[in-house]
Amino acid sequence: MKPSAIDNYNTLAIIPARGGSKGIPRKNIKPLAGKPLIAWTIETALKTPCIDRVIVSTDDKEIAEIAKNYGAEAPFLRPAVFAEDSSTDLPVYQHAVDWLIENEKYQPDIIVWLRPTAPLRSCQDIEEARRKLIETQADWVRTVCHVEHHPYWVFKNGSNDKLIPFVENIKIEEYLRRQLLPEAFRLNGAVDVTWCETVMEKKLLYSGDVRGQIMKSEHSVDIDNDLDFILAEILM
Repeated sequence: MKPSAIDNYNTLAIIPARGGSKGIPRKNIKPLAGKPLIAWTIETALKTPCIDRVIVSTDDKEIAEIAKNYGAEAPFLRPAVFAEDSSTDLPVYQHAVDWLIENEKYQPDIIVWLRPTAPLRSCQDIEEARRKLIETQADWVRTVCHVEHHPYWVFKNGSNDKLIPFVENIKIEEYLRRQLLPEAFRLNGAVDVTWCETVMEKKLLYSGDVRGQIMKSEHSVDIDNDLDFILAEILM
């Protein structure tokens, strides 16, 4: 049963940080403004009042030690089968919860998923996403921000380089000015919040009743390449 009072939900933050990275080697511990990238997410999670525990799920011993040095728990090493390029998030959620149940008899009500690649999210961003999950009783709340390039202004390349609107059945001439465009958002990968039962019993991964929580664009930098590191440091 889900508790009735908003502050009575035991909340676990899971920070997924595998050792392998195709784009930037050892990305999760690459220095950003004087700290390993993952440290920024750990410190924000630890400062967020609604979070009861902060656990790093990693397959890498060095990442685990760095995580502990910054105050997070790393009570297990994630099996390699859940840390491959093709691995999805659902078994990572389930492995962490199963381990905690089997070894500590601990099971949270809510899981907050915090990727290390979004170091500029705030405690308030996390709190607001969690609050929306509780108030709406949705399966998921995922943070979003306004798109940098509106989908109505995105095209496919047709024959003879003819531009074909990527979004079908719209009249481009009706949206020639930015002010006429409807609001559009993208997932920013900063915060995903769900009920433990959603991933353990319903086995829903980012599906079912999914709500969006809007974040500021300046909080939404997603570290994917060296240019993103530079942008994040500028914003910091």
